[in-house]
Amino acid sequence: MKKQTAVQFAVLCGVPFVMVLGNSMLIPVFPQMKEVMRLTQFQVGLIVTFFSVPAGILIPLAGFLSDQYGRKTIMVPALFVYGIGGLVCGSAALFLKNPYPALLAGRVIQGMGAGGTYQLAMALTGDIFQSKERTKALGLLEASNGLGKVVSPILGSLIALVSWYAPFFVYGILAFPIAVGVWLLVKERPRENNKEGFKDYWYKLKGVFAEKARLLLASYFVGMVALFLLFGVLSYVSDILESEYRLFGLLKGLVLAIPVFAMAVTSYGSGALLCNNKKFWRPVIIGGMVSCGITLSLLPLFTNLVPFMTILFFLGVSIGILLPPINSLITGATSTDRRGIITCLYGTVRFFGVAIGPPTFGLTVEYGKWVMFLGAAAIAGIAALIGCMFITLPSNSE
Repeated sequence: MKKQTAVQFAVLCGVPFVMVLGNSMLIPVFPQMKEVMRLTQFQVGLIVTFFSVPAGILIPLAGFLSDQYGRKTIMVPALFVYGIGGLVCGSAALFLKNPYPALLAGRVIQGMGAGGTYQLAMALTGDIFQSKERTKALGLLEASNGLGKVVSPILGSLIALVSWYAPFFVYGILAFPIAVGVWLLVKERPRENNKEGFKDYWYKLKGVFAEKARLLLASYFVGMVALFLLFGVLSYVSDILESEYRLFGLLKGLVLAIPVFAMAVTSYGSGALLCNNKKFWRPVIIGGMVSCGITLSLLPLFTNLVPFMTILFFLGVSIGILLPPINSLITGATSTDRRGIITCLYGTVRFFGVAIGPPTFGLTVEYGKWVMFLGAAAIAGIAALIGCMFITLPSNSE
């Protein structure tokens, strides 16, 4: 990777890093929020929902606009909106007696900004890098996303020592300089002045799915299930670390970081090793999801913290190994002028996976942890089967 390209990519890696803080950094702070604002568990969950749903809904629109007007033109304002939303949340807590309604409004604003961030960074990476370097670059991008997940619970626990609302101000502090860096340092390829109406664009987009619907929909589903399982398990573990293992604060954040650390490191290694070995993409995706099912089915067997977290470590490895080839299949499935919307649709299903994971695990745990974990293992098995049936390497992938 050339020096100039490496600088651009380093800036782009900051986009998924700051975006993933949107939910993950607040997870260890939820008990404080619940106590201070006197919320129910459902109301606490809405803090995630009010962020993830607007992001998921707006991601395809951001992809469409980025295909028409350029990735940076959409991504940079989105980063500023993301940071402003965080400042609204923090200011509401700082100045209002009942901050919860305004906090939810700020989360909606923040989610709207998040809709134009990580997936456009993936699309722009796909534009900049060609076939041999693309998988490695996307692996690094996924690793940055994973690093954000690793740092999030630790950072949230530390900043919450100042105040429970202090993490919200961090969003602006990080997002604003990254937005400036993307605008000034990342060089986007010139785009032809051939803006299309929505009708023409939609017609051509249907052509992409007519040709590659099986591959894209199966890849979307596997990626969504991976994030659904990760965040569902993390939400459960966050609760039992306090209630059963009496771990709080920074120590709790460090333990929560174990599976996402495993995922981040494995994503980097998977992207680096598979960039020149496309023939392994499909077996790695299927094998990673099968491994997720096996680890989830083993979790109910252990009550001691060390073996329990060891199994979670391998769950992180299983998810980390399959994400880079999934990302590469999706970004390489179409041409540059359609890559934005194709990648952003992927981002939508990922966000929805994150959004429904915690409440689904919270609902099923009422029937016992065996039901919860075996049900999750069954979902992983279904995803592996779908991957086996429908994911094939396109002969004309870049």
